[in-house]
Amino acid sequence: MQKDPEINVLGEPLAPCSTAPVTGFFRDGHCNTCEQDTGSHTVCAVMTDEFLAYSKYLGNDLSTPRPEFHFPGLKAGDRWCLCAARFLQAHHEGVAPEVHLGATHRRALEIVPLELLQEYSADGAPR
Repeated sequence: MQKDPEINVLGEPLAPCSTAPVTGFFRDGHCNTCEQDTGSHTVCAVMTDEFLAYSKYLGNDLSTPRPEFHFPGLKAGDRWCLCAARFLQAHHEGVAPEVHLGATHRRALEIVPLELLQEYSADGAPR
């Protein structure tokens, strides 16, 4: 699998999202993507209790540890590479988390408009 160019939504080099816990489609700490990443795990989001409960309700339990997959479970404040469509869905439901624009891959823009991502910016960028 070849990664897409590592450029963020601002047109700059992609910053890391999280290495504790390790996130990303490639589990390299970045929201990198490629053609095989059909979920577009490209949005670097800051988890909240509300979003984690919402995700669990939808069948994607991100908060329960899964040692067999070396997954510690997420808690509020952790950064995680979310599927762009799930972020958009969470926005429509009023539970979208903040995002780090510098660590959000530009392919997220195929699903989520930049203006919407900016509304949820945790980077101090215009909202």
